[in-house]
Amino acid sequence: MTGSEAQVWAGAARGSSSSSSGRKQRQWGLREEEDGERAPNSSPSLSPPLGSSSHPTARLPSRGGRFPTLPLQPPSLSSATHVSRPRRRRPSWDTTYERELQAFREYGDTGEIWFGEESVTRLIRWLERRRVPLDASVLDIGTGNGAFLVELAKSGFSNVTGIDYSPAAIQLSRSIIEKEGLANVKLQVEDFLNPTSALPKFGICVDKGTFDAISLNPDNPVEKRKRYVKSLSRVLETGGFFLITSCNWTKDELLREFSEGFEVLEELPTPKFLFGGRSGNSVTALVFRRKGGASPDGLG
Repeated sequence: MTGSEAQVWAGAARGSSSSSSGRKQRQWGLREEEDGERAPNSSPSLSPPLGSSSHPTARLPSRGGRFPTLPLQPPSLSSATHVSRPRRRRPSWDTTYERELQAFREYGDTGEIWFGEESVTRLIRWLERRRVPLDASVLDIGTGNGAFLVELAKSGFSNVTGIDYSPAAIQLSRSIIEKEGLANVKLQVEDFLNPTSALPKFGICVDKGTFDAISLNPDNPVEKRKRYVKSLSRVLETGGFFLITSCNWTKDELLREFSEGFEVLEELPTPKFLFGGRSGNSVTALVFRRKGGASPDGLG
């Protein structure tokens, strides 16, 4: 995650980990509306808005890929489109990863996989279908415990880098990667909203939840999202690929957020659910290409 959203608790983002069954389940927060604008993913294109008569519950991912139902008060005919949600006190990412680092040292618990293991499989299968060279440069934005990096390395990718603003997260991911005996994995403490000159360009950038966390920041989230796009434009090579998985944004909303300098290539299939006779996706996964020229050598 980036330093600017250190106090943001990105609920509805994490999946499961086979090694974390004995741990106490964390509390997940609901998406909050930003001052002066509609909360992302409240578009009716995928599912009825929270608080509407056809959507009386909120569905949030939890351990094991299951979706617990969180009851909301049934709206009256005169209620607003969106229900008001109390703000929760959120721990910092540093605190979170310090706990996870301690759990790994004491119990070997590697922590959770954001959006579940299927999200990692989905991305790696896309890279394989695209015949991306195994030495292509890949950046994991907001790597956390490095779970995605581990699977990339096990799949043969030899030029992968993970960044996170939290030193504890980098320490945790480094410990896990060393335990796995994996080489050719680089780790770096970086605030993606304020990247240093030490962060080079990459042919592929991957985001699984970091953009969501930035979107939940109550401190000028619009400006932070613009800075994110600016940083992405700086580190992603012209013609390079950007793979994003989000539980907070619809496809149309992501297309608007990344309209300047990026074009969408495809939408990856994600789990669907049926509610009130309408189907929707629990997450959105898109592949963008940075405009401006041909893709880097070997990326096609």
